Amino acid sequence: MNLIAITDLRKDYVLGDTVVHALAGVTLSIDSGEFVAVMGPSGSGKSTFMNLVGCLDRPTSGEYRLAGDDIAQLNADQLAAIRNGRIGFVFQQFNLLARTSALENVELPLVYSGVAPKERKRRAAASLVRVGLGSRAEHHPSQLSGGQQQRVAIARALVNEPSLILADEPTGALDSGTSAEIMALLQDLNRQGMTIIVVTHEHDIAAYASRLISFRDGRVRSDEKQAPRDAAASLGVPA
Repeated sequence: MNLIAITDLRKDYVLGDTVVHALAGVTLSIDSGEFVAVMGPSGSGKSTFMNLVGCLDRPTSGEYRLAGDDIAQLNADQLAAIRNGRIGFVFQQFNLLARTSALENVELPLVYSGVAPKERKRRAAASLVRVGLGSRAEHHPSQLSGGQQQRVAIARALVNEPSLILADEPTGALDSGTSAEIMALLQDLNRQGMTIIVVTHEHDIAAYASRLISFRDGRVRSDEKQAPRDAAASLGVPA
């Protein structure tokens, strides 16, 4: 079933007297449960595409449906509710609050959703367990490695049980071994049914996805299925 259905999506930016066609007519669909890598050089449109899919921006024209909902018809409050409840975001720099614990960082989306404190803590703790950091709940970001900080960020993305994870260069600040650990976690979440889209400029990271979409000049240059590399196997973890 299509989770994402995009038809002739366009996004223009006006810079002085110049109009930049960041997306120049993109049509594609992504099914529930897919693991997709999005690649392309700077200025190719991949970041604009992710911002539109993540409901962080609106298209100039075209249609975007998320689980059947026409995103263009939603108001700002409805878009905010989708971002908080149906999409989990993971970023290159983790975006954790330095003076709060891992548990409190993971709780944040639940605070915005109005979840009661006791339930927030229960769900945040369960999310940390899910990413293998149950014993680090009271640690602050400065007490965690880069890989552990990214796991906290992934736990935060998962805490509202979204239908989609959008990861923007999630391994860009990590070494190769830790990157493989993060991709193993994302692959495991995908096997559990989570739809994942990763933006990356690294072919080694894109190799862990089962589908590769490449952008150039605001258009899809290629869209191919591939046999994904097994991240856990590369780490020597038994299947």
